[in-house]
Amino acid sequence: MDIRRNMLSRKNKLFLLKIFSLFSVVRGYNIAIIVLAQYLASIFIFAPQKRALEVILDWRLLLIIFASSLAIAGGYIINNFYDAEKDLINRPNKSMLDRLVSQSTKLKVYFGLNFLSVGVALLISVHAAIFFSLYIFLLWFYSHKLKKYPIIGNLVASLLAILPFFGILMYFKFFHSAIFIHAFFLYLIILIREMIKDMENIKGDFANNYQTIPVRFSERTAKTVITVLVILTLIPVSLLVYQHDVGYMKYYFYLSIIVLGVFLYKLWRSYTTAEYHQLHISLKILILLGVFSIVLISPDVLVNGKILLEEVL
Repeated sequence: MDIRRNMLSRKNKLFLLKIFSLFSVVRGYNIAIIVLAQYLASIFIFAPQKRALEVILDWRLLLIIFASSLAIAGGYIINNFYDAEKDLINRPNKSMLDRLVSQSTKLKVYFGLNFLSVGVALLISVHAAIFFSLYIFLLWFYSHKLKKYPIIGNLVASLLAILPFFGILMYFKFFHSAIFIHAFFLYLIILIREMIKDMENIKGDFANNYQTIPVRFSERTAKTVITVLVILTLIPVSLLVYQHDVGYMKYYFYLSIIVLGVFLYKLWRSYTTAEYHQLHISLKILILLGVFSIVLISPDVLVNGKILLEEVL
C-alpha cells in the first residue's frame, strides 16, 4: 500500500513538474504581462473615448487578446524547439527543466495552440483569422530561419513583439500620431533588448552557427549599433514629451532617458555573460514600467487629436 502511494506521489510530482516545464517553455509570465499591456493599451490609448468597463467586457477584444496569447505561446514553443541545443549552453538549468516535456509533445501543443488561435480569431472575422495565420507563420519562419541571420533577425523579432498591439489598433480603428511614435519608441527598446540577448547568448550562438551581430562581426560592433539605437530613442521621446501631451507619462520617458544613459555607461564596461544579463534585466524592467505607466497617459488629448482611418484615406 505504501509502495503504491509512493508511486502515485512520484507520478503526481512528475506531472506537476511537466506542467511547470510547459509553463516555462511558453513563458507564461511574459504572456500575462502582454495580456495586461493589451488591456491597458486598449483602455487608455486605443479606446480612450470608451469607459473602462465597456472595453473590458468587449467579447471581441477578449477573443483577439486570447487568440494573440495562444499564438505567442505557440511562438515560444517553436522557438524553444529550434533553440534546444543552443539553450543547453546558454541556459543549462532552464533547458533541463524544459526537457521534462518531450519534443514531440511540444510540437503537438504547438499545433494545437495555433489551430485554436486561428479558430478563435475566425469567430471575430475572416480578416482576423488571416492576420493571426500570417502572424503564426512569421513566428515559425523567424524561429526556423531568420533568427540565425544578423540584423534581419533582430528587426523581425522586435516587429513580432509589437504586432499583436497593431491587431488591437486595427480593431478599434483609432489612429493618432502619438500612438505610432510610442510604438516606434517601444520597437527601439525591444530591438536593443534583442541585441543584448545576442551578446548574452554569444557562446551558444557561436557553437550552433547563429550569425548574430556579435558572432559575425564583434561585440564592439554590437555595442556601437546599440549605442546608435539608444540615441535614436531620443527622437520619439522628444516628440511625445514636447509635441504631444501624454500627461504624467512624460515622467516615464524622462526616467527612460536616465535609465538608458546608465545602460550605455554599463554596456561599454560589460564583457561577461552575467553583466549582459544584468543589462537585459534592466531593459525588461524598463518595458514593464512602460506597461504600468500607460495609466498615466492623458486620454483627452488622444480623443481630441485622433485621426480616423476615413480621414487618412
